[in-house]
Amino acid sequence: MKKIATLLIAASALAGFTGLAHAEAEKNAKPFSFSFEGPFGKFDRAQLQRGYKVYKEVCAACHSMKLVAFRNLADKGGPGFTEEQVKALAATFKVSEDDGKGGKAERNSLPSDYFPSPDPGAVAALGAVPPDLSLITKSREGWHGTFNQLVNGIGGPQYVASILTGYEDPPADVAAVEGKYYNPYFVNGVWISMPPPLTDGAVTFDDGAPNKIEDEAKDVAAFLAWTAEPKMEERKQTGFEVMIYLVILAGLLYAVKKKIWSAIH
Repeated sequence: MKKIATLLIAASALAGFTGLAHAEAEKNAKPFSFSFEGPFGKFDRAQLQRGYKVYKEVCAACHSMKLVAFRNLADKGGPGFTEEQVKALAATFKVSEDDGKGGKAERNSLPSDYFPSPDPGAVAALGAVPPDLSLITKSREGWHGTFNQLVNGIGGPQYVASILTGYEDPPADVAAVEGKYYNPYFVNGVWISMPPPLTDGAVTFDDGAPNKIEDEAKDVAAFLAWTAEPKMEERKQTGFEVMIYLVILAGLLYAVKKKIWSAIH
């Protein structure tokens, strides 16, 4: 019995330490606001196009987006690119395929192709495996707590934007880690392998929009929110129509009930 009690105490202590470390890593994201939030929110097409450009010029060097095809950029509810624009955008990427002779040949991507993965050599040089960004805003939490997430959502876009703008000098009492960068918003602790990817003016937007670090971070976070939920607007519209239907149905059922039971009451 003493051994069992000792094991239980040790397990409780370990769980406590694990929970403490987990809580320390789970710092809430910054309260960025986006146009697509709320039951009636919609994507800002211009912002999605700017976010695509940030992904293309900065993120695509290391991060894949395997679940998104170039043709999706012209889908209803998406960034609003035309089919001709999508053809031109796809052609700026290269894909490698079998040449029929046992070797490989490169060609320009087509709208039917999915976004190609980064060069394996460049990724290996990082010393870490960058996550695929297709669903990143659905797989990362910016807020914590069941009630908070019920009211505000999981905060995936806010998490992405916070990571990109959250690099800091470590506190004086925290020893630096070689090859790592201090970022208190990182979900797996405060040290991240990715160096700060954005700088002021890193991307020049075609519409002349501001391009400070925070602007670039918000734009690419919005774009990644769309890649994770490309049917968000359609889903919200359907949900609104269903609610109207249910309200009307409830009214009709109440009227029928009153009619049927009026003689008894």
